[in-house]
Amino acid sequence: MEEPTFTDYVALIFNLFERFVQANPMWASQRFTYQQREMIVFFMIMQQRQINAFKAQHRWLMSHPDECRQLGWETVPDRTTLSRRYKALYPLLQAFVLFVGQDAETLDERFESRDLYEDKSLFKAKGPVWHQSDRQAGHIPEKLRNLDTDATWSKSGYHGWVYGYGMHLTDNGAGLPKLVQIETAAYSEAQAMQDKEAVILHVLQPDTLCGDNGYTAARRIRQWAAQGMALLTPAFKWVNGRYAQAYHAFIQLPANALLLQARRTAIEPVFDLIAKLIGADDNHKQLPVQGLPNVRTCLALATFSLQIAMIVNSIWALPLRSISYFQGAFT
Repeated sequence: MEEPTFTDYVALIFNLFERFVQANPMWASQRFTYQQREMIVFFMIMQQRQINAFKAQHRWLMSHPDECRQLGWETVPDRTTLSRRYKALYPLLQAFVLFVGQDAETLDERFESRDLYEDKSLFKAKGPVWHQSDRQAGHIPEKLRNLDTDATWSKSGYHGWVYGYGMHLTDNGAGLPKLVQIETAAYSEAQAMQDKEAVILHVLQPDTLCGDNGYTAARRIRQWAAQGMALLTPAFKWVNGRYAQAYHAFIQLPANALLLQARRTAIEPVFDLIAKLIGADDNHKQLPVQGLPNVRTCLALATFSLQIAMIVNSIWALPLRSISYFQGAFT
């Protein structure tokens, strides 16, 4: 059986990027010695090869002149250029993920945005943990080396307390990412939902959005309903009063109950795929980079990579959530 090649993936990325900048002129107006789309492809290669240090990336380019020329680069970017450009990629990747998630709807009916899912997953910071008492006091113990001071604490239902970062992901029933936001672990689901609200309501415009109990907010449920969108959550603690009773009757309707039931398969396994794409195969999904700017780009890049893998899988009639073909092409 034929499999997609690296060239097939890059051709798709370049095609999507050209359409993206046409639809978003603010990104087209930026001019660099090393263009954005080539930088994205390069960092995707580095992520799959698990070459995360910028010094090591520079050395890789120096020892792979053919690959450098394939990227259209006449000279090798300096280590500091790679670091600076990587840290600055996050807002572009956020916008690109949103665009690709919408653009894919015309390709495959499984990529629709009618019914969406929202969840947060914690990723452990690279390096040691900073105990909360020391962190609050701004005290770094003398023997604590290579500490990520941007990370914060939050509690996971699966792993307990985690010192690290949180990925706030919106996807659809097939698991195709639609919107992504990366914050420190302590950033709550409610804060992230407030940040995403305008895009969800006015850009993605789904009929329903399902989340776990952490997304239950009576005011938001009523406000979204007034705009024709249903926010579905188990609402375990919102049970008293006529509005709560009416809401529980609503979420128990067969169609809504099925959507809530599908949440575990629609979004939770997607976080595991993203973890595999960054090489975080351990139980706590430990990140390969430190600092919020680097972590944001790392996880947003993996989210975009998953989108590309799924779109190519759709085109080539491969299992939709398989990432092995993508990884094989980029390593």
